[in-house]
Amino acid sequence: MPNSIVEIKKKLDERIGEHVLVKAQAGRKRITTHHGILSKTYPAVFVIHLNDEQGTLDRVSYSYTDLLTRNISIAFDEAE
Repeated sequence: MPNSIVEIKKKLDERIGEHVLVKAQAGRKRITTHHGILSKTYPAVFVIHLNDEQGTLDRVSYSYTDLLTRNISIAFDEAE
């Protein structure tokens, strides 16, 4: 990932609407993974819409500093 928040936002702006896998640290030794679609970017955060097993739509948001400090990691699905 790029080294500044502005560069991270620009990269994510280019990938809106694509499928994404997010791995986030959720505590001491716990990591959560979310599959979804990058839906919107705002000046301080970005939003990912999730599909869970029951078919309900949910969403999570992360700040660009989470990516910069490596609290989360993002991988885009090229196959979908």
